Amino acid sequence: MRVIPRQVNKRGSAVSQNEQAYELLHGRLTTLVYKPGEYLNTAVLMSDLDMGRTPINHALHRLGNEGLIQIIPRKGVMVSPLSIDDALHMIDVRLVNEKLCLKLAAKNITKAEIEQLRSINLAYNKAVANRAVAEVMSLDGMFHEVLATASRNPVLIDVLRVLHARSQRFWAISLSSSGHMNEVQDEHELVVDALEQGDAESAQQAISDHVLSFRNALINARS
Repeated sequence: MRVIPRQVNKRGSAVSQNEQAYELLHGRLTTLVYKPGEYLNTAVLMSDLDMGRTPINHALHRLGNEGLIQIIPRKGVMVSPLSIDDALHMIDVRLVNEKLCLKLAAKNITKAEIEQLRSINLAYNKAVANRAVAEVMSLDGMFHEVLATASRNPVLIDVLRVLHARSQRFWAISLSSSGHMNEVQDEHELVVDALEQGDAESAQQAISDHVLSFRNALINARS
């Protein structure tokens, strides 16, 4: 019996490599391994990640759409600079969209999603205790991804995905502010409690406090 269509396997492998390249580069950008303003050489990235040119270029295109890098003609790929003014503008936009997300999520979230958020929070708390910053950032991203999905609004989900991607590098800076990781633990719990009760007003207030806490931590870390 013939069971292995070679084309499907090749395609699956290519998709997997594209995603792997994206995740590796995204992680290095958001944890500031690649510094703001630094130029990235494709050949060096291929060597560092032990991957081919195609998945690297695919990942760079995706990261460019998210605003994490800039592709500059005749110069190459540059890690997008960080500006406190840009961060504050972005936080203003996040504040409006996160509150809308929680208003919708309070009506549409499922019990399974509530349980998923609780599970993420538990893992987050353990990562904080271990001071595992990269894992903390990853779990925070997962938390907000579930919230966005619970809104059931595909346009809003796409908007929030881009905003969160652009926020992560600033959050890496804010984590140097004393106690911020611990504050986020409590803020996440308040968000989930409100959603579990179907209380849209409290959920919006909780997410507003969460975003403003990020703003304050960022300002304190940069001062």
